Amino acid sequence: MIHMEYYLIVSAIMFFAGIYGFFTRRNTLAILISIELILNATDINFAVFNRFLFPGGLEGYFFALFSIAISAAETAVAIAIMINIYRNIRSIQVNKLDELKW
Repeated sequence: MIHMEYYLIVSAIMFFAGIYGFFTRRNTLAILISIELILNATDINFAVFNRFLFPGGLEGYFFALFSIAISAAETAVAIAIMINIYRNIRSIQVNKLDELKW
């Protein structure tokens, strides 16, 4: 059986990779992927803590499924916004978003 620490290490690596990508990328699609990495890391934590702390319960799994549904809706809205931004300024770079003010 795999110990809890290994799952938490993988989750922490995913989380900090997402944080790094969020702060260093200038493309809005890459930022969205970084946010998804962060959300997936938290979903892993929900499932791991439910499995190891409350073996008979399903609350952590249901909360993880709810979080996945919310992140899917967030992704759909973000992609729709990116498509509209691309139609207006022909770029999805963060530094070009100032052109939307004019």
